[in-house]
Amino acid sequence: MEEAQRIQALPPYLFARIDEKIADAKAKGVDVISLGIGDPDLPTPDHIIDKLIKAAHNPENHRYPSYVGMLEFRSAVAEWYKRRSNIELDPKTEVVTLIGSKEGIAHIAFCYINPGDIALIPDPGYPVYAVGTLLAGGVPYTMPLKEENGFLPDLDAIPAEVAQKAKLMFLNYPNNPTGAIADESFYLKVIAFAKKYDIIVCHDGPYSEIAFQGYKPLSFLEVPGAKEVGIEFHSMSKTYNMTGWRIGWAAGNARVIEALGRIKSNIDSGVFQAIQEASIEGLLGNQDIIEEIRKIYQERQDIVIEGLTALGWKVERPKATIYVWPKVPKGFSSASFCELVLDKTGVVLTPGNGYGEYGEGYFRISLTISTERLREALRRLQDNLGKFEF
Repeated sequence: MEEAQRIQALPPYLFARIDEKIADAKAKGVDVISLGIGDPDLPTPDHIIDKLIKAAHNPENHRYPSYVGMLEFRSAVAEWYKRRSNIELDPKTEVVTLIGSKEGIAHIAFCYINPGDIALIPDPGYPVYAVGTLLAGGVPYTMPLKEENGFLPDLDAIPAEVAQKAKLMFLNYPNNPTGAIADESFYLKVIAFAKKYDIIVCHDGPYSEIAFQGYKPLSFLEVPGAKEVGIEFHSMSKTYNMTGWRIGWAAGNARVIEALGRIKSNIDSGVFQAIQEASIEGLLGNQDIIEEIRKIYQERQDIVIEGLTALGWKVERPKATIYVWPKVPKGFSSASFCELVLDKTGVVLTPGNGYGEYGEGYFRISLTISTERLREALRRLQDNLGKFEF
């Protein structure tokens, strides 16, 4: 039985391949330390869990939830943006609840992409930006993120004929996988570009609260003109260690939010209301836990930077995200180096080319592992790899 062409065009999902490699190594008896997937190991805060338990006992929450989310949750999102960035959002028309932001990122292409339309995709970048476009019958057009440009796309390098056919532009800052950041001047260029070519900007901002040394990342929505051209995806996953809970949102331009909500109401159901109530507690309750989480990730980042520096590697220190993005040594591809490391040390790294063509030559380290195991991983690298040329 032949698969649909849209399925045939999809590559294997990056993290599924990593899971397979981990399973293979473990089957051989290797004590694997995975620095691969960015899934927080820290627990969800107790006050959020306590609220979930209480809400789960309410029979009213056992029925079908609203497709676009409880107004109370959407209002909490709007209040969170107001408190954090002084952004005004109408929770009824400018916020939609998602089953994790990944769901919305995949579905937004179905709202605007017709067969042959273009979506502008950052490379390296989160694979779902391109996957959603392909499933909708569109054409992903790569915007290279190069180190010499601060891992920001060069909008001037996009041909006018491509921009004229583009319907969506995906951006993600603080950036996965590079850890790069964006400032207001860049976003203003993006907004002007989007207005010129009638493009919807889809900003993916899940790492906005994981930042270090006093740096506070901008929300795309706080830049003048942003709501005129786009939306921002966000979630509870990274900020509150709730990846498994599957709840996020999109906020911004009311017409785009309505279209995304329309797609959702025809394809899936809403988020379990007890999870929404617990998330309200997270957004509006005590925020001290966020600073504690930042301190833990800062300590882990220090361990990685110091450990790799001791190996003679020059590593940039990211101002945000839960990742470090080093270059591979000379004579290796991203994949061959990560395979060498796994074979010699039992440490899993993510090859940069898994995020796109322009990720080649790099690898990603995730900080979502206990400090003790992270130190052990760096010790293994130092003891078994030796010196490399860069």
